[in-house]
Amino acid sequence: MQSMQPVQPMKPMKPMTRAEAVTRQKWLVGVTVGWNAVEGVVAVAAGVLAGSVSLIGFGLDSFIEVSAALVLAWRLAQERRSGCKQDADERAQRMIAVSFAALAGYVGVESLRDLLTADRPDESLLGIVMAALSLVVMPALARAKRRMAPLLGSRAAEAEAKQTYVCALMSAALLLGLSANALAGWWWADPLAGLCIAGLAGYEAVNTWRAESLADTCCV
Repeated sequence: MQSMQPVQPMKPMKPMTRAEAVTRQKWLVGVTVGWNAVEGVVAVAAGVLAGSVSLIGFGLDSFIEVSAALVLAWRLAQERRSGCKQDADERAQRMIAVSFAALAGYVGVESLRDLLTADRPDESLLGIVMAALSLVVMPALARAKRRMAPLLGSRAAEAEAKQTYVCALMSAALLLGLSANALAGWWWADPLAGLCIAGLAGYEAVNTWRAESLADTCCV
């Protein structure tokens, strides 16, 4: 019998330089902006057609995600022009914290209103498909951004990655809510999930705002 050949170990990935990490992060930011801009337009349009506050809120969350990505793009541009920019990183971190707070406030208020008024949206196949696609794309983007944050030495990059995770959670909540409403008539599933996500977004807003000093953030 012919002997089996030993399995060759996988070659380790080539270490990424700081310049390569900045370039990769800029590409990820560009993908985030493009995806969420399209997602936001589609979600708001589908929400208006279906009379769904959760879909409209999800679309507005996509625009908040775009704003966070643009904040990080500005921070990277500051570094490219002036080198180490601790003050720019800290301002970007605070702006991302504010966007988390805005997301928490809007989703929380709209979810409570839906629960109190028993507002029942129509079925939306477009919304279900979009939420399912987002649930695939957003976690992948968040993981890629999270891997870049240590290479950049940036709390702002880490905070922006966390917001992408929140967007993924909102996708899951929206998908469950729209599916439950379409299949079982459980209109209350989506606002309950929205309240949980609002609490998570508020927690991240506080954590991001109270983050420690950013000494030597850009000087890896």
